[in-house]
Amino acid sequence: MANRSGMAVGLAVAIAAGIGAALWLRDGPLVLDAGTVLPEPHPVAAFELVDHEGRVFDKHALAGRWSLVFAGFTHCPDICPTTLATMAELGARLGGTSPRLVFVSVDPERDTPARMAAYLRHFGPDLVGATGSPAAIGSFTRDLGLAQVKVPGVGDDYTVDHSAALVLLDPQVRVAGYFPPPHDVNRLAADLAALGGEG
Repeated sequence: MANRSGMAVGLAVAIAAGIGAALWLRDGPLVLDAGTVLPEPHPVAAFELVDHEGRVFDKHALAGRWSLVFAGFTHCPDICPTTLATMAELGARLGGTSPRLVFVSVDPERDTPARMAAYLRHFGPDLVGATGSPAAIGSFTRDLGLAQVKVPGVGDDYTVDHSAALVLLDPQVRVAGYFPPPHDVNRLAADLAALGGEG
């Protein structure tokens, strides 16, 4: 009886302490070789965007599974296509154990869902594109700890300077860690394979 009572108390303490939180995996705490784990996961506020197929993309779309998020734009000449190619390779390598792979536009003025869909076809079937109003995108990326700034060009042309880190979200849609560039696909694959598929 004492053992059962002690187990019940221990279970309650474990739940209260958040031992079952997403930063704890089946075999122990999350450790990243290619990235940095936050001391405590940072919750992401409610948001509503649109995916590349025109469907609502919100916290429900990210819940229940690890996600890897990159913010960029379809007119980006170098960092974005290189990073998306790396993400696509991760998806191909990891298959069903891959985190959800998300490309969020920081150029919503030009990146419509249709534009995102056409762009992502170059990288394969595993990536999800997300766009929305400038305010919604700005709020979401700030919550992820990412920054971007529009840089005027000649005439109506412009570019967008933006963060190049990959953001790791846990199945509770909290920022769990960051993978800074340059991104080594072998080290990333090893880290992400350890997460498993579902949370």
